[in-house]
Amino acid sequence: MAKQKKKVEPPRIPKPELVQGIIRLHPRGFGFLLPEGKRGPKEEIFIPKHLTLHAVDGDRVEVAVKPEISPKGKEGKVLSVLERGRTHLAGTVHQIDKEGRPLVYVPILGSDSRVALEEGEAKVGDRVVIEILSWGERGGVTAGRLKNVIGTIESPADDIKAAVEEYSLSRDFPEVVLDSLKNLGNKIKPSEKKGREDLTKLPTITIDPDTAKDFDDALSIEKRKDGTFYLAVHVADVSHYVRPGTAVDEEARRRSNSTYFPGTCIPMLPEVLSNELCSLKPNVNRLAATIHMEFSPEGELIRYRVSRSVIKSDHRFTYKEARKVLDGKKKSPFYDMLQDMRELALLLKAIRKGRGSIELSLPDLFVKVDENGVPLGVEWEEYDITHQLVEEFMLKANEVVATHIAELGKPLTYRIHESPDMEDIEEFVRLVRSFELNIPDQPTPQEIQEVINQAASTPFASFVVGSYIRSMKLAVYSSANIGHHGLALEHYCHFTSPIRRYPDLVVHRLLFGGEGDLEEVDRVADMASTQERVSAKAEQSVKLLKKLRLLNIAPPKKEFVAYVSRVKPFGFAFEVVEMGLEGFFGFEDLGDDYYFYDEKKRSLEGRRTKESYFVGREIAVALQEIDLIFLEAKWYLITDTPRSGEKKKKRRRR
Repeated sequence: MAKQKKKVEPPRIPKPELVQGIIRLHPRGFGFLLPEGKRGPKEEIFIPKHLTLHAVDGDRVEVAVKPEISPKGKEGKVLSVLERGRTHLAGTVHQIDKEGRPLVYVPILGSDSRVALEEGEAKVGDRVVIEILSWGERGGVTAGRLKNVIGTIESPADDIKAAVEEYSLSRDFPEVVLDSLKNLGNKIKPSEKKGREDLTKLPTITIDPDTAKDFDDALSIEKRKDGTFYLAVHVADVSHYVRPGTAVDEEARRRSNSTYFPGTCIPMLPEVLSNELCSLKPNVNRLAATIHMEFSPEGELIRYRVSRSVIKSDHRFTYKEARKVLDGKKKSPFYDMLQDMRELALLLKAIRKGRGSIELSLPDLFVKVDENGVPLGVEWEEYDITHQLVEEFMLKANEVVATHIAELGKPLTYRIHESPDMEDIEEFVRLVRSFELNIPDQPTPQEIQEVINQAASTPFASFVVGSYIRSMKLAVYSSANIGHHGLALEHYCHFTSPIRRYPDLVVHRLLFGGEGDLEEVDRVADMASTQERVSAKAEQSVKLLKKLRLLNIAPPKKEFVAYVSRVKPFGFAFEVVEMGLEGFFGFEDLGDDYYFYDEKKRSLEGRRTKESYFVGREIAVALQEIDLIFLEAKWYLITDTPRSGEKKKKRRRR
């Protein structure tokens, strides 16, 4: 009798997980989705460009998540668009097609998308708002009707208006919100002082950027005879004025944060609050939430307490002015106070470094504009001790408040930061070694800090720091606490900026009696994390446009110093130092030579010319052309290296 064959079961293929949420698309076409309806840490799902279906930024979609997890995390594909996030789009007309239709570049859709005006007339360069008639399904043309023309791409005065429309920001406040604040006045009432600690006699200062008007926080300090420090961080008591469920609260919740552009700000709160009653201006009484902290001579926290208070700032310092006082270049009655602040800040900074927090301070570039939005120039602001002392005190106040509320057992909008993936750290290690800096295969935070310190005095310092920042995941808000990797803290939240961040306002309410609702805290965390990125994109786009406008008026053929920042098998990226701009040269830009890619050294070398391009190499570039519509600058390379057989070096263009 023949043996019966065993039935072989086919391997089980795990079913993909189905999730829903709002998709956020990068201009390059790929996207990310934060699953909705789940509590706890929410890992973002990466959506490759070819798997976004016909979704656009802000759509609510259903996504199938792959069962296997790649080194980069979870990946998925869009199955369907459940709800469109927009009825209107905004962009700039870049072409008139053969049929006479204006074609529009829409930043949130990216350069690959095709948007056509089926109804309405506009010319190349017009910045337009479009009402959607039909979405481009699977790569088709999105058709729209012209709603209005904002202005032209040639007008700097229209840059903010255009960004507001392009990224769906809210500039004007609804009348119902403004009406609800009409009777507030600009002074606190005697009745509002009841039950508060009177700290108006306590020496208090603020330190902020030159252009700041919304002063969230103020500082007081005393170094005692026994070497201990008393530090008070006073934060504007926005929760006193913005009550849950009111019109102003709902509007602030929807905006989630203030958005800062060169020369102007779109505030989260109306100016009667943000620039007046809640702003800790000098020589006027203001309501505050104060964190009183005492530190040992070594900088260790001994004890703390929290109170609602009335304060009066004695002086409004800018960072530059405070630095002059500390350096002895300007006399001030607050010299001793600033010196004590510097001493305590350095102690706190040393403790933070000791526990594994990495210092990533870099100079910041500001674009100066006139009242019409015309860029006047750029200014690099050093991240000096005045910035550092404010940061250290704010970090400590945020940590103390997060720990305090956690111990009370209340739900909280934590600011969390996951550890980087090992693959990203390995990429960072390879980059560091290309600069001939020593670093272990699996570096500790202290070893990473050491290599960043070594690079600080070199031309490629920004590349090393920038590479490490790119290796890290983004910090987000969450009701589930998994700690903050970057700060090496178990408990951390945002508390010190309630004028410009809604999660801070929520924390204030929890600090002073509110029990909190976990579902509501979760919704706030998701909304704030999403809107934070939208605002960042809008800010970066306007800043880039202003820089390009400046290049447009630069002297012809002006040479700019640049450094190679990344090398690929097909070319290399570079950073133009003066403007903080990045560009890219492919092989077609490097002349008539064949280039070999050395993966170990991360370099390109010409077979005939022996020209070598490696990370950190200084090069000279000049501007070829600018496209303001697509926010692109094209450069050409200038080199001193002679061709084979040439005796003298010649400046030549490639």
